[in-house]
Amino acid sequence: MPKKRSGGGLSPTQQAAKFLGVSVLAGAVLAGIALPAVGALGLAAKGSVEGFDALPTNLKTPPLSQRTTILDAEGGTIATVYSRDRTVVDLKDISPYMQKAIVAIEDSRFYEHGAIDLKGVLRALNKNARSGGVSEGASTLTQQYVKNVFVEEAGDDATKVAQATQQTIGRKIQELKLAIQVEEELGKKKILENYLNITFFGQQAYGVEAASQRYFSKHAKDLTVQEAALLAGIVQSPSRYDPVNDEAEATKRRNVVLNRMAEVGDISPAQAEKAKKAPLGLKVSRPKNGCITAVKNAGFFCDYVREVFLSEPVFGKTRKDRAKVWNQGGLTIRTTLDPQAQESVQQSLKDHVYQSDSVAAASTLVEPGTGKVLAMGQSKPYGYGKNETEINYSVDHSSGGSNYGFPTGSTFKPFVAAAALEEGRPATQEYSSPYEMPYPEPVQTCSGKPWLNTAGEKVPNESESEVGPYRLKKAMALSVNTYFVQMVADIGLCPVMKMTDALHVVQGSGEKLPEVPAISLGSKGVSPLTMASAYAAFASRGMYCTPIVIESITQKIGDKQQSLDVPKSTCSRAMSEKTADTVSTLLQGVVDSGTGKAAGLTDRDNAGKTGTTDERKNAWFVGYTPNLSGAVWVGSASQQVQMKDITIGGQYHDLVFGGAVPGPIWKDAMTGALAGKDSPSFNLVDIPDEDKNKDKDKNKDRDKGKPDDGNNGDDGFIAGLTDGGNGNGGGDGGFPGNLIQGPGNGPGGRH
Repeated sequence: MPKKRSGGGLSPTQQAAKFLGVSVLAGAVLAGIALPAVGALGLAAKGSVEGFDALPTNLKTPPLSQRTTILDAEGGTIATVYSRDRTVVDLKDISPYMQKAIVAIEDSRFYEHGAIDLKGVLRALNKNARSGGVSEGASTLTQQYVKNVFVEEAGDDATKVAQATQQTIGRKIQELKLAIQVEEELGKKKILENYLNITFFGQQAYGVEAASQRYFSKHAKDLTVQEAALLAGIVQSPSRYDPVNDEAEATKRRNVVLNRMAEVGDISPAQAEKAKKAPLGLKVSRPKNGCITAVKNAGFFCDYVREVFLSEPVFGKTRKDRAKVWNQGGLTIRTTLDPQAQESVQQSLKDHVYQSDSVAAASTLVEPGTGKVLAMGQSKPYGYGKNETEINYSVDHSSGGSNYGFPTGSTFKPFVAAAALEEGRPATQEYSSPYEMPYPEPVQTCSGKPWLNTAGEKVPNESESEVGPYRLKKAMALSVNTYFVQMVADIGLCPVMKMTDALHVVQGSGEKLPEVPAISLGSKGVSPLTMASAYAAFASRGMYCTPIVIESITQKIGDKQQSLDVPKSTCSRAMSEKTADTVSTLLQGVVDSGTGKAAGLTDRDNAGKTGTTDERKNAWFVGYTPNLSGAVWVGSASQQVQMKDITIGGQYHDLVFGGAVPGPIWKDAMTGALAGKDSPSFNLVDIPDEDKNKDKDKNKDRDKGKPDDGNNGDDGFIAGLTDGGNGNGGGDGGFPGNLIQGPGNGPGGRH
C-alpha cells in the first residue's frame, strides 16, 4: 500500500488534482481533441471518476543505471563502463544554485502546487484545444520525473522510448495519475533529488553529477550560479542548447534561466546581470567509457570480464537477464588482474613484436592451483583503428576471441606424454622414432572403431639426422614427431582424449578435439588461455583449476550496497602427482638444453615447451614455474602469413621457431611478473638418461645453419590428413580458409 500523508486519505490538494484529472478528460473531449491513447487506457470518453480511478497507480521505479567500475586485484581502477554515464548523488551533494535553477526554469511553482499545476493545465488545455493537438504539455517537475522513469525503464529499446515520450492526452493523463502517487509517497525534496539524478543533460551525461563532470570537470555540489543556470537550460532540449557544439545558443538559454531566477527571487537582478556577463567557463571532460579506456593495456582483459559476466548463470538465468544487470551498472568488480604481471606481459610484447608487424602476439598468465588469470595482453592494442583489433586472441570465440583459436604445434605433446604415463608407460619409454614413417595403424579410439591410415600419410621429423631410437626425455627435449605418433599408436587415442578433457582443452570454437593421431602434433586451434590453464595443472602437481577473473562484485542500488555471488574456480585432479611431476621433469629438460633453451629462466625452477605449426603460421611457447603458468602465441590471426624471411619486432628471422620468438617473450614476461615473488621448487623425479655412448653422434649436425631451438618440424605437415599435400602443405584439413595445411612427402614435421 502506498504511504499516505498524516491524517489519512487524500489531502485537499490531491482531491483537487484527482477532480482536475477527470475535468481534463471531459474538457478535452468537449474541445474536440482526438484521444486515441485514452481508449487504449480503458477510459470511457465521458471521463468518469471511475475511469480515472481504474488507471494503474503503481509507478515501477527501476534502479537508475550507473557506471560500473572494474578494479584490479590491488583495488586500482582498470576501466569504467556504462550504458548510461550517471553517478547518483544525494540532494545535499547538489549545489543549491542548481536546485533553484531547475525549479525556476522548469516548474517555478513546484513547491506551491501538488502533482499538477492548475494554472498551467488550464492554459495548456486552452492552447491545445485551439491547435487541435498537444502543443503544450504543462508538465510539472513531478510529471517530468514520471516520464523520465518510463524512459529509463525503456532502456535502449527505441520502440519503448518512443512510447514513453509520445505527446498524447492519454500519456499525459497516465503521467498525471502516477504523479499524484509520487507526490503522496515521496514529497518535494525527494522528487527534486530523483529528477536531477535521472534527467538527461546531453553529451551522454545522465544526471546532474555526470553533467557537472562532463561540462565543468567538477562535482555538482560545487556548481556556481552561472554554471547551474547553463545546465538547467540544457534540459529542455539537450541538442539545441548543447554548449559544446553551439556556445551562442547555450549562452542565450543560460541567460533566460538567470533572468527567471531573478524574477522568482532566487537571486537578485544584480547577481543575474553579473552572471550573464560571465563566460560559459566550460572545462569539458570527454566520456571515458568502456574497455577501450583500460589502463595498462588491459582492454582485452576488461572485455573478457564482461564476456564472463554475460555468460555466467550466477548473474541471471538468461543472457538477456545478465545483460540487463550489466547495463544497469552500479557494479564494483574486483578482478584477479595483477598489475605487476600485466605490466610485465605488455612490456615484453611491446619489446619483441611491434604493433605494425604483419603478425601479432598474445600472452596470458594464470596462477596454478587457483585458476586466477593474472595478466592478458596483445601486441596489437584494443581498438578499431589501423593495427588495432577488438578480437581477443587469448580466449575462445565465445568469449570474444578468434573463430578457431590457433594450432598449437608441439606444445600439445606434453598432454600425450601425461596420458601415456597415466596408462603406466615408464618415463624411460623408448620407440624406434625413424626420421620419417607412415602414421602407425590401427589406432584404438574411444568409440572402439580403430583409426586407419587409409591415405598413407607420413610423418617426418625436422631433420634427417633425427633418427631413433629415443626415450621420452630426449624425444620431448628435441620434440621428435615420430616418437609421439608411435606413443599414440601404443596407448590409443582414448587416453589422450581423456587427458585433454580433464585439462579442459577444447578448440577455440568450443568444439571437442577430434580423435585423430595428428592431434598429438597440435593440429587444431586452441586459445592461449586454455593452454596456460592446462599447463598450470602440471605446475600444481596434477590439479586443474578452471580459469577465473572475478574475485568479488558489489552493486549499488539507490543508496544501498549489496554483494553478488561470483563464479568460483573448480579444481579437480587431472592426473596423479607422479605424472605431473614427471612431466615437469621432462619439460625442465626442454628449457635447460632442448628447443626452449632461449626461454629458460635462470633464477628459479621452470619448465616449458615450444611449438611451431605448418608453414610456420603459428609459433608458441607455453611454460610454467610452480607458482605461475603462461602461454605465448605469435602468428597471423588470419593464418595467411608464413613466418619465413620475416622481420618481427625489428629482428630478422629466416625461419621462426617456437623458442626464438615466443620463448623470449615468455621469459621476459615471466621474469617481470615474478620479480620479488617466492621461488618454490618442482618435485622432480629421477629419469635415467639414455646411454651416452649410444648413437652419440646421431644429432651432431642438427644445429648447423639454424638456431639452437631446432624446431624439429613444425613447418611441413600438420593436420589436413585427409587430403595430403606436396611437402609444403596441401589439404586444408577441414579448416576454413586453408587454416592448416596437409602433410606432404617433403620436409616437415613440427616442433
